[in-house]
Amino acid sequence: MTIERSDLPGVGEKYVIDLSDGTELIIVTHNTGKREVFRRSDPTADSEKLFELRDEQARTVGTILEGAYFQPVESEKQKTTLPGGIVLEWYEVESDSPLIGETIEGADIGRRTGAKIVAIQRETQTIASPDPAVEFRGEDTVIVVGTEDQCDAFERLLTGAD
Repeated sequence: MTIERSDLPGVGEKYVIDLSDGTELIIVTHNTGKREVFRRSDPTADSEKLFELRDEQARTVGTILEGAYFQPVESEKQKTTLPGGIVLEWYEVESDSPLIGETIEGADIGRRTGAKIVAIQRETQTIASPDPAVEFRGEDTVIVVGTEDQCDAFERLLTGAD
Protein backbone atom coordinates (compact mmCIF):
# COMPACT_ATOMS: atom_id res chain seq x y z
CA MET A 1 0.00 0.00 0.00
CA THR A 2 1.49 3.32 -1.00
CA ILE A 3 0.54 6.68 0.48
CA GLU A 4 1.20 9.93 -1.35
CA ARG A 5 1.01 13.20 0.54
CA SER A 6 0.67 16.61 -1.04
CA ASP A 7 0.15 20.13 0.26
CA LEU A 8 -3.02 21.98 -0.67
CA PRO A 9 -2.02 25.64 -0.18
CA GLY A 10 -4.64 27.53 1.77
CA VAL A 11 -6.62 24.31 2.35
CA GLY A 12 -4.47 21.72 4.15
CA GLU A 13 -3.06 18.37 3.03
CA LYS A 14 -4.18 15.56 0.74
CA TYR A 15 -3.34 11.88 1.16
CA VAL A 16 -3.88 9.37 -1.64
CA ILE A 17 -3.80 5.77 -0.44
CA ASP A 18 -3.43 3.10 -3.11
CA LEU A 19 -5.47 0.11 -1.93
CA SER A 20 -4.54 -3.39 -3.05
CA ASP A 21 -7.38 -3.68 -5.59
CA GLY A 22 -6.37 -0.54 -7.52
CA THR A 23 -8.93 1.60 -5.74
CA GLU A 24 -7.67 4.83 -4.19
CA LEU A 25 -8.81 6.32 -0.92
CA ILE A 26 -8.29 10.08 -0.76
CA ILE A 27 -8.31 11.98 2.53
CA VAL A 28 -8.27 15.76 2.55
CA THR A 29 -7.37 17.26 5.93
CA HIS A 30 -8.37 20.92 6.04
CA ASN A 31 -6.52 23.52 8.10
CA THR A 32 -9.75 23.82 10.11
CA GLY A 33 -9.51 20.15 11.13
CA LYS A 34 -12.33 18.99 8.89
CA ARG A 35 -11.63 15.73 7.00
CA GLU A 36 -13.18 14.72 3.70
CA VAL A 37 -12.88 11.13 2.51
CA PHE A 38 -13.18 10.22 -1.17
CA ARG A 39 -12.97 7.00 -3.18
CA ARG A 40 -11.66 6.68 -6.70
CA SER A 41 -12.07 3.36 -8.60
CA ASP A 42 -8.83 3.99 -10.52
CA PRO A 43 -6.36 6.88 -10.94
CA THR A 44 -8.17 8.23 -14.04
CA ALA A 45 -11.70 8.10 -12.60
CA ASP A 46 -13.55 10.92 -10.86
CA SER A 47 -13.52 10.86 -7.06
CA GLU A 48 -16.70 10.07 -5.16
CA LYS A 49 -17.10 11.78 -1.78
CA LEU A 50 -17.88 9.16 0.85
CA PHE A 51 -18.19 11.30 3.98
CA GLU A 52 -16.95 14.31 5.92
CA LEU A 53 -15.94 14.51 9.58
CA ARG A 54 -15.24 17.33 12.01
CA ASP A 55 -11.85 17.22 13.77
CA GLU A 56 -13.15 15.60 16.97
CA GLN A 57 -15.13 13.01 15.01
CA ALA A 58 -12.10 12.18 12.84
CA ARG A 59 -9.91 11.69 15.90
CA THR A 60 -12.47 9.38 17.51
CA VAL A 61 -12.87 7.33 14.32
CA GLY A 62 -9.08 7.21 13.92
CA THR A 63 -8.68 5.94 17.48
CA ILE A 64 -11.23 3.20 16.83
CA LEU A 65 -9.56 2.22 13.55
CA GLU A 66 -6.15 2.27 15.25
CA GLY A 67 -7.45 -0.33 17.68
CA ALA A 68 -7.28 1.57 20.96
CA TYR A 69 -10.66 0.16 22.03
CA PHE A 70 -10.53 -3.30 20.52
CA GLN A 71 -7.80 -5.42 18.98
CA PRO A 72 -9.38 -8.05 16.72
CA VAL A 73 -6.08 -9.79 15.95
CA GLU A 74 -4.58 -11.91 18.71
CA SER A 75 -0.98 -10.92 18.88
CA GLU A 76 1.65 -10.52 21.55
CA LYS A 77 2.92 -7.36 19.91
CA GLN A 78 1.51 -4.94 17.36
CA LYS A 79 3.21 -1.83 16.09
CA THR A 80 2.12 1.30 14.28
CA THR A 81 4.67 3.81 13.03
CA LEU A 82 3.71 7.45 13.43
CA PRO A 83 5.33 10.44 11.71
CA GLY A 84 8.74 11.40 13.07
CA GLY A 85 9.88 7.87 13.91
CA ILE A 86 7.50 7.49 16.84
CA VAL A 87 5.86 4.09 17.27
CA LEU A 88 2.69 2.99 19.00
CA GLU A 89 2.91 -0.59 20.23
CA TRP A 90 0.62 -3.04 22.00
CA TYR A 91 2.06 -5.50 24.53
CA GLU A 92 0.37 -8.38 26.31
CA VAL A 93 1.28 -8.71 29.99
CA GLU A 94 2.06 -12.39 30.45
CA SER A 95 1.34 -14.14 33.76
CA ASP A 96 5.07 -14.38 34.53
CA SER A 97 5.89 -10.71 33.85
CA PRO A 98 7.97 -9.10 36.59
CA LEU A 99 5.74 -6.01 36.29
CA ILE A 100 2.60 -7.76 37.60
CA GLY A 101 1.51 -6.03 40.80
CA GLU A 102 3.82 -3.06 40.16
CA THR A 103 2.38 0.38 39.54
CA ILE A 104 3.43 2.44 36.55
CA GLU A 105 5.10 4.87 38.96
CA GLY A 106 6.70 2.14 41.08
CA ALA A 107 8.17 0.45 38.02
CA ASP A 108 9.56 3.87 37.00
CA ILE A 109 8.61 3.21 33.37
CA GLY A 110 9.30 6.72 32.10
CA ARG A 111 12.78 7.05 33.57
CA ARG A 112 13.85 3.47 32.85
CA THR A 113 12.57 3.28 29.28
CA GLY A 114 11.58 6.76 28.06
CA ALA A 115 8.33 5.22 26.75
CA LYS A 116 4.89 6.50 27.75
CA ILE A 117 1.95 4.24 28.56
CA VAL A 118 -1.06 5.80 26.83
CA ALA A 119 -3.69 3.17 27.60
CA ILE A 120 -4.29 -0.21 29.19
CA GLN A 121 -6.93 -2.61 27.91
CA ARG A 122 -8.16 -4.69 30.84
CA GLU A 123 -10.86 -7.21 29.95
CA THR A 124 -13.64 -5.03 28.50
CA GLN A 125 -12.37 -1.80 30.07
CA THR A 126 -9.99 0.68 28.43
CA ILE A 127 -7.98 2.79 30.84
CA ALA A 128 -6.98 5.84 28.79
CA SER A 129 -4.02 7.89 30.06
CA PRO A 130 -3.66 5.62 33.10
CA ASP A 131 -2.83 7.18 36.44
CA PRO A 132 0.72 6.37 37.71
CA ALA A 133 -0.90 4.39 40.58
CA VAL A 134 -2.45 1.84 38.17
CA GLU A 135 -1.00 -1.65 38.72
CA PHE A 136 -0.09 -4.04 35.93
CA ARG A 137 -2.15 -7.24 35.83
CA GLY A 138 -1.74 -10.46 33.89
CA GLU A 139 -3.58 -10.42 30.56
CA ASP A 140 -3.55 -6.60 30.38
CA THR A 141 -2.80 -5.15 26.96
CA VAL A 142 -0.53 -2.15 27.42
CA ILE A 143 -0.40 0.49 24.68
CA VAL A 144 2.94 2.31 24.65
CA VAL A 145 4.24 5.24 22.60
CA GLY A 146 7.88 6.17 22.09
CA THR A 147 10.83 5.68 19.80
CA GLU A 148 11.72 2.18 18.63
CA ASP A 149 14.50 2.03 21.27
CA GLN A 150 12.19 3.22 24.05
CA CYS A 151 9.55 0.62 23.14
CA ASP A 152 12.21 -2.09 22.99
CA ALA A 153 13.38 -1.03 26.47
CA PHE A 154 9.79 -1.28 27.74
CA GLU A 155 9.44 -4.76 26.24
CA ARG A 156 12.65 -5.91 27.96
CA LEU A 157 11.33 -4.54 31.27
CA LEU A 158 7.94 -6.19 30.73
CA THR A 159 9.43 -9.59 29.94
CA GLY A 160 12.25 -9.49 32.49
CA ALA A 161 14.90 -9.53 29.78
CA ASP A 162 16.33 -6.26 31.13
